[in-house]
Amino acid sequence: MSYLFDTNCFLRLVDKSSPQRVFVLNAIRKLRSNNQKLYCTPQILAEFWNVCTRPTSARGGFGLTVEKTERKVKIIQKYFSLIPDNLATFDEWQKLVTAYQVKGLQVHDTKIVASMNVHKIQNLVTFNERDFKRFKSMIVINPKNV
Repeated sequence: MSYLFDTNCFLRLVDKSSPQRVFVLNAIRKLRSNNQKLYCTPQILAEFWNVCTRPTSARGGFGLTVEKTERKVKIIQKYFSLIPDNLATFDEWQKLVTAYQVKGLQVHDTKIVASMNVHKIQNLVTFNERDFKRFKSMIVINPKNV
């Protein structure tokens, strides 16, 4: 099986004080030990970069340097295959936002769903299960339930 990890999972790994960090680590270990395929998208890495490099004085920012953030992104890329964005992903996204009447910030989550549909990845690991509830094409899994 294939699993795509959402941005919030990678951010929990950076925040060593997060009580949810252990759930993400355990999920990754368990899936890797079972030879499952783990994925992320360019959008997820861009969102990760945004939060990591955002000043701590800004909402949710970690205040990391570009160099530290780049190292963390390379570690993610070492263990997670990057699925590409392409015209098919955009076309699928456009169909989904129209069909589900998606508005505002939810358009970003819909892009993740579009990538999963195009690349035939059924499982999404995220702490934001509620944000993906409307989409029936996928299985949404909280890291603590892996």
